[in-house]
Amino acid sequence: MAFDTLGLDPKYTILVTGGAGFIGSNLCETLLTNGNRITCLDNFSTGKRENISKMLQNPRFHLIEGDIRNIQDCRKACDTADFVLHQAALGSVPRSINDPISTNEVNISGFVNMLVAARDARVRRFIYAASSSTYGDSKDLPKKEDTIGKPLSPYAITKYANELYAEVFSKIYGLETIGLRYFNVFGRKQDPNGSYAAVIPIFVRRLMSLESPVINGDGSYSRDFTYIDNVIEMNIRCMLVENPKAFNTVYNVAFGERTNLNELVELLKEYLSGFNPNIASVAIKYGAKRQGDVPHSLASIDKARNLLGYNPKYSASQGLRKAVAWYWENLG
Repeated sequence: MAFDTLGLDPKYTILVTGGAGFIGSNLCETLLTNGNRITCLDNFSTGKRENISKMLQNPRFHLIEGDIRNIQDCRKACDTADFVLHQAALGSVPRSINDPISTNEVNISGFVNMLVAARDARVRRFIYAASSSTYGDSKDLPKKEDTIGKPLSPYAITKYANELYAEVFSKIYGLETIGLRYFNVFGRKQDPNGSYAAVIPIFVRRLMSLESPVINGDGSYSRDFTYIDNVIEMNIRCMLVENPKAFNTVYNVAFGERTNLNELVELLKEYLSGFNPNIASVAIKYGAKRQGDVPHSLASIDKARNLLGYNPKYSASQGLRKAVAWYWENLG
């Protein structure tokens, strides 16, 4: 798809770790369209080969099948990189509760490997996927970058540890780092299958099959759902920014409005019923609350606006309409 790359110079070589994943493959696709050379590092534990299959034919796209837990794979991937967009991680709060050891090995040990490799390769800037889970039990709304609570899951701990490591590498080694606290990202290529799939593709898949979506809790929990193109914009702005005050810090990546789960399902039913009117009458079911879930999440995006010029173009409802069209075309 066409995307405004905001004047990013095509001469750069950009490493995208987790480049076969949902967010990573969308970044690779956009940057290839801009003319950049892309290195994709992925071990396909959660990434999908079909996400990058068309890119493999592009001479500017280089796949390294490797693991961030292996420092040599990290060094090989960073060797020619001007920028690193580090997306590789084991996501999902429930997964981290079920398997904290693997989550720690990938998200912390793997992250440190990438920092060391990027430092030694003298990359221009290391931009990494942080998480809104870092806000933990903080009840403040909207969430502002300088105020966090205590983590509520092993996953949240690992993502906060990433921020601490990045800050230390900036101070000690002079590596420019920027962390992006993603808020409930959704959109094309997000996998609806698997035990730890995100809520939106799960709901879409069930509705398309005329099956009832199951909401954990009473549906009042709310999120700042963030369309993938807003995330792409932020990553590009982080590569472009030259203001030293914008480096070595973290930013919320969101739209700045919240939608509860009941509202989310109604929007999905409305948009999907344009393809199949029977979807409008599918009932909603309710289940138990999910352990480790934060009740409400809403981001302040003032810091990103002021220091990066971030101007998200897609609200949750606008993004959902585009995402639903993609799912219908690709899964219907």
